[in-house]
Amino acid sequence: MKEDKGVDESRGAREDVGVHDRLSRKQYEKELARLHVELVKLQEWAVHAGAKICIVFEGRDGAGKGGTIKAITERVSPRIFRVVALPAPTEREKTQMYVQRYLPHLPAAGEVTLFDRSWYNRAGVERVMGFCTDEQAATFLKGVPLVERAIIDSGIILLKYWLEVGQEEQTRRLRERIHDQRKIWKLSPMDLRSYSRWYDYSRARDDMFAATDTDHAPWYVVRSDDKRRARLNLISHLLTSIPYKAVPREKVKLPKRQKPGGYRESDRPVRYVPERF
Repeated sequence: MKEDKGVDESRGAREDVGVHDRLSRKQYEKELARLHVELVKLQEWAVHAGAKICIVFEGRDGAGKGGTIKAITERVSPRIFRVVALPAPTEREKTQMYVQRYLPHLPAAGEVTLFDRSWYNRAGVERVMGFCTDEQAATFLKGVPLVERAIIDSGIILLKYWLEVGQEEQTRRLRERIHDQRKIWKLSPMDLRSYSRWYDYSRARDDMFAATDTDHAPWYVVRSDDKRRARLNLISHLLTSIPYKAVPREKVKLPKRQKPGGYRESDRPVRYVPERF
């Protein structure tokens, strides 16, 4: 992310995209279907080539990380595209080297690992909310480029995305979570505490970019006030950043089913689910 490190604090998204310019569901689903085909090709190539791919998703609360990850993974195998969303560290993990608990989740050959928040918790929420000292945060920022260099040198393709949402849109989304029983679980006490610390998070983000936006592991910022555009833009960028290619497939033909061979349906009573719909 060398070209433009500035992020619009008041909006965070494209200023030329208003409410009436948001991508329609029909357009979105058409483009997403096309990208899903390419993600399946990427999956097949990763298995065939033994590729190791690690994708880090960071951003403010309500920026759309979870929805973007869901859009990526809904048509591929969860055994290959693995989502990692670690809980708060245990007492034992708190005594480890900071990145230690993340390292076992890095991909092996033929895997794509998606981190829904990552080791960058130390540069963000832990720093802002006082879960680590300023010295610990500074030590992390100094050391993480070296760790990422080692990750890449081991053969892992590493991509880091920051989803940036504006203040007004973040407020709208968090209020929506309060009133939508399907989304209330997304709103944690930490989210509420973090909401008031907008500029503390901005400073932490800027320091993180300055220290860890390297040539070997750059940050890519995704403007996410329009969720649909953000998802499509991120997936498109992801696909162009990985040198995958279509793997030859054998033609699939369904075999003939076996003959009954004297089998008869059992007359044992079966507990069917009530058909209410």
